[in-house]
Amino acid sequence: MYRVRAIPDFAIAGGRLSEIERAKGLAIVLVVFGHLVARDGPRDVTWYEPLRGAVYLFHMPFFFYLSGFVAFRSGAVTIRAAQWSALACRRAARLLVPFLLFGVTIVLAKRALTGLIAVDNVPASTIEGLADLVWSTRHSPAMTVWYLIALFVYCLVTPAIVWLGGVRPVIALAAFVVYLLPAPPVAYLDRICGYWVFFIAGCLAAKAGNGWTSLLDRRCREALAIFLVLLGAAACLGVDSSRRGWMLVVGLASMPAIHGLVRSPPMNMSRTLMFLGRMSFAIYLFNTPCIGLAKGVMLRLLSWDGAGFLLFAPVLLISGLMGPILVKRFIAPKFPALDRLTA
Repeated sequence: MYRVRAIPDFAIAGGRLSEIERAKGLAIVLVVFGHLVARDGPRDVTWYEPLRGAVYLFHMPFFFYLSGFVAFRSGAVTIRAAQWSALACRRAARLLVPFLLFGVTIVLAKRALTGLIAVDNVPASTIEGLADLVWSTRHSPAMTVWYLIALFVYCLVTPAIVWLGGVRPVIALAAFVVYLLPAPPVAYLDRICGYWVFFIAGCLAAKAGNGWTSLLDRRCREALAIFLVLLGAAACLGVDSSRRGWMLVVGLASMPAIHGLVRSPPMNMSRTLMFLGRMSFAIYLFNTPCIGLAKGVMLRLLSWDGAGFLLFAPVLLISGLMGPILVKRFIAPKFPALDRLTA
């Protein structure tokens, strides 16, 4: 019988958790895949939307699980009250500044490029675009950076909740109640309320320590099978992330499945996933502009409808992954502030 070979718990590579970096690498590929099409998709393409709908059920829940896991392991959610203001300043520099910088840049770029190349979700005016970026967020022209705002809120709110009762399963109940709230799409409240439960799941998994990773190693195949069955059912039924019950179940099922998968051969030795994981923040920030530019240029030459999308999809995926890596490697170092923001 095939056995999953255990690897040392939370092996450190360059000061980071190697298995978490590999998991981030796998997850960021899924994020880029989900961004290949914005609001106006190609005609006569029947396979992409069901796949993207299935991916959206778990790729951001899994990312928040990883964020919660790292936040607990780093001690960020168990700080003392006296340390909270310093944490808030660090998180603002790491998350709020990139959100504003990249959000405003996307708004201005969309306005400037309209008429030159094909651009999705162009705001009617710069002022309206900026208002939608921070307030009327259902129509945000830079929706892809919402993760930064949500994570910033979690990093500040979760320690305060922990002060009241520690990192215990009861906090998961609180997160579940928040998940059920009918939050409006104002200042990303719907996203903030809808993903905290996955961040808390990551905190609880990290708190369990070797007990959790031992379970992953022993039950990886079963967890992966359950996850794939749920994901296949969702894809066949055309379910997407608007079905919150499905997202909760599939999102939670993805956590032991994918985390266990990157701890197992051959992924536990993948240098490609490790590299993509280390570059995941830069890829997250730059992938949509790179995809948008590649698509805009290609649409001036070719149609992406029908069979044409079979050419567009891999080119856009490569652009969304390699474009940000090239920016990080060759452009960001020339601007120290940008290099720090994308580290």
